[in-house]
Formats: sequence, C-alpha cells, structure tokens
Amino acid sequence: MSKYLTLIVTAGALLAALPAGAQQADYPTRPIKIIVCLPPGGGVDTVTRIVSDRLQRRLGQPIIIENKGGQSGNIGAEAVYAAEPDGYTLLASQPAPITTNPLLYKSVTFDPAKFTPVAVMTAIPNTVTVRADFPAKTIADFIAYAKANPGKVTYASQGNGTTSHLTALMFEQATGTKLLHVPYRGTGPAINDLIGSHVDAFFNEAATSMEMHKNGKARILAVTTAQRVPELPDVPTLQEAGLAGFVSDTWNAISAPPKTPAAIVAKLNAAINAVLADPETQAHMRTMHLQSVGGTPAQMAETVKADTRRWGDVIRAANVTLD
Repeated sequence: MSKYLTLIVTAGALLAALPAGAQQADYPTRPIKIIVCLPPGGGVDTVTRIVSDRLQRRLGQPIIIENKGGQSGNIGAEAVYAAEPDGYTLLASQPAPITTNPLLYKSVTFDPAKFTPVAVMTAIPNTVTVRADFPAKTIADFIAYAKANPGKVTYASQGNGTTSHLTALMFEQATGTKLLHVPYRGTGPAINDLIGSHVDAFFNEAATSMEMHKNGKARILAVTTAQRVPELPDVPTLQEAGLAGFVSDTWNAISAPPKTPAAIVAKLNAAINAVLADPETQAHMRTMHLQSVGGTPAQMAETVKADTRRWGDVIRAANVTLD
C-alpha cells in the first residue's frame, strides 16, 4: 500500500471514529449533491441552480446539481430516499413526489412522509389561462361557456398527475363543469399548442402565463391565490369568481433523506434562508415572477401536509390513478 493510500485510509478511519456530533458540527466538509427530480430547464431546475450558486458560497463547499427525471419526480425522489442521511445528498422537487405521487402511482418505493423537510425555496400561483382567441373574455364567461359545452373545452397539462392537471380537476369539481384533458410532456409543448390555438386553456404557473398574457399570445382569466397577484392587478382570483377557498400554487423545496440529523438540517435551513433573503437573490426571483419563501423545516412540513390533504381529496374524487 502506498503512503498516500495509507494516509487516505487512516484519515477515513479517524473521521469515522469521530463522534456524530463533531462530524455534524463540521458539516459540510465535502461537496453536496442536489438531485433535481425533473429534467434541466424547468422551474425546479432553474430555482435550484440560482439558490445553489449562492448556497455554496455560504457553506464553503461545491454543490453539484444532478438532474434525475422520470415518473413526475419519483425516480429522483427514490434516489435521495435511499441515500445516506448525512446531508450530502439532497432532493430539489416540486410538490408532486413528496405529496401526491404516492396517491397516484400504484407502486412507489418511498414514503414521502419520511423525507426530512429542509426549506421551501419559492412559490408561484397557478392561473386559468386561455388561448388569445377564446370566446370567453372573463372567468365568469369561461365557466358559463364550459357548462354550456360539456366535454368540448380542451385544456393542456404538463402531464397526468401534475399540478396543472390536478388544478383543472379541482376547477371541474368546484364549478360542475367537464373539460377535455390533453396531457403533454412538460410545459414547453403545452404552451406551444396553447399559443397555436390547438388547445383552449392551460391551468399553468403564473410565471410562464404572465409573459404570454403581456405579449397578447394568451389571456389570464383568473389566478388561484387568495388575493390578487400584484403584477396582475386587473385579474381576479377564482375566489372572487365565487369558488370559495380555491387555492392552487406550485412550490419548489429542498428535502433530505429520512433520519437526517437535526443539526445538519438546521445548518442547511439557515443557509438557504440567508440566500433567499439576499436582495440580489430576491431581485433575480422577481424577474421570473417567483416569490422567495424560506421559513423553518416545521413550516415546510405543514405545507407538505396541507397540499397532500388538498390534492388527496381531488384525486380521490376524480378517481385518478397512474401506472
């Protein structure tokens, strides 16, 4: 054995022999990997790269982003769930894999309730957006039109079981309408067909719909927040349209494997909150119409529970299952 290999082995043995508390206090001592459970270029990926770029400066270690898409985030979530709970493998996700996917898929190899919440990075409301030449000009007109034409109004989604799909189902249940679902593989193709007037509507994130709305390529009829969105002061909420309690948003969060030590979670949470509070980060998020969230791990846990309850009710009422 070379003297260099001997040194490496000895150092590893000494590190392993250190009390767990000492190792946690020194965390992180090597690069951190964040697995983004969707392909590159989407909202989760973009937000994670913005946050991680600033996060590695605060933690003093490189952060490696690995995109591991598939099954609406299940593949990436499974990889993190099985990882060592040492803070060096984290999950960046949209709500689906840690809320609704186990309710939708017949076979999931992880329990979302056992992930360790770290922090919600950003949130964005969803919208009811229609093609530019759709005959309904208001949300009230849209509901009336859909009721008068059951099964004829088409809506796009990013895929079966995604937030856009579930939001549309919740809309149907709340309004007593029946729409025709046209699932796509992601946001891009859905937007292209909405702009091209191949589908009538898209229950999409405000960040994307806002640009189409401002450019006259599509029209936002309503937002799904409790209050109006400041960037869209003239656009009403669905609650104003009479759909009491209708709330749907998309958020991006960081989770850790089950049983990750509290000291590591606290250090990550504090660093992420500091990044999100930075004026430079907030300015960057505003250009994408995103709201920086942050908060405690306990607050993230409550968000996950609330979304699981909300979408669970929708899924059961619509009897939605995925293979």
